Amino acid sequence: MSSLKVGLIGCGHIAQLVLLNVLKQLPDVELFALAESDPERLEEASKRTPKAVTFTSYEELLLIPEIDAVVICLPNNLHAQATIAAIEHGKHVYLEKPLATNLREAQNVLQAWRRTRLVGMIGFNYRFNALYQAAKQQCLSSRLGEFVCVRTVFSTALRALPTWKSNRQSGGGVLLDLASHHFDLLRFLFEVKEVFARVWSHNSEDDSAALQIRLANGLTVQSFFSLSATEEDRFEIYGQAGKLTVDRYLSFDVEISDSTAKFARIKWLVMKLHSVLHSPYLKEKIFTPGIEPSYRAALAHFVSAARNNHPTSPNFWDGYRSLAVIEAAEESDRKQRVVSLADFVKEDFIHHR
Repeated sequence: MSSLKVGLIGCGHIAQLVLLNVLKQLPDVELFALAESDPERLEEASKRTPKAVTFTSYEELLLIPEIDAVVICLPNNLHAQATIAAIEHGKHVYLEKPLATNLREAQNVLQAWRRTRLVGMIGFNYRFNALYQAAKQQCLSSRLGEFVCVRTVFSTALRALPTWKSNRQSGGGVLLDLASHHFDLLRFLFEVKEVFARVWSHNSEDDSAALQIRLANGLTVQSFFSLSATEEDRFEIYGQAGKLTVDRYLSFDVEISDSTAKFARIKWLVMKLHSVLHSPYLKEKIFTPGIEPSYRAALAHFVSAARNNHPTSPNFWDGYRSLAVIEAAEESDRKQRVVSLADFVKEDFIHHR
């Protein structure tokens, strides 16, 4: 089978930092074309992939019949229209999250996609992080006993943002940027039922949010998200028999602590030593601490699905469901009441091919 010819649409920060390198290194992939409207970014990307043909618009790239699939990494407000255009040109699509900036646009994407047999994958790459996969296995076991509560934090330090990220209408805000990942992980581990949220603006529009989420099993989740705080990405699941912790930046392995404080310091030291010795990401944590390893696994999954025309997960339906939680949270903030997710997830769109 010949290599999958891929076009990269958007050569911004994430594309330059991660996607270009991954796509060049994956077996059975030919990075065939680049599209970027900013001349400097396009030139920089072209230097790193000199064999790729370049375009200043994605519309031109999509006209190339040799291209089998595209990876879309554009500003959020362009996601829906670019994805629909790619589908209409018969390209498999890997789309960086979110699926769209609102559910109306997302429904248009789903309608276009479900008429085809194309692969449509959303970039919730954290599902492919070995730490979260191990966390899911622990949740399926009885190790923690009966669940009591979940707490999550995802925040970044204050930094300059591109103009489009500073405004919700153009696709900015912490819910689309950071919280969407945790909403998908909650669905990966559990199922969201209700949302109560407060969203506020500190340095840019809607850059911080606090949520209380009720899951389908009755469990309560407390979450904090911010683009104006400290660098932290943490999941904690409390059970009657212990607590599970995943710190994406600091954990070498899933950390499970007992429910009692007896010999707590010794247990903590033993747990840390064990996590380092059995870490699935030891080399990456030591030699490339700033790179999220799940990007490669996610893109490899997409390439395999596109080459073999297999279903993929997470797909565009997962992107739709995450976006539904975001719109429910925004509705809750506006009306200052609990909002049911069932009011936002329309069953006629939850259709698995």
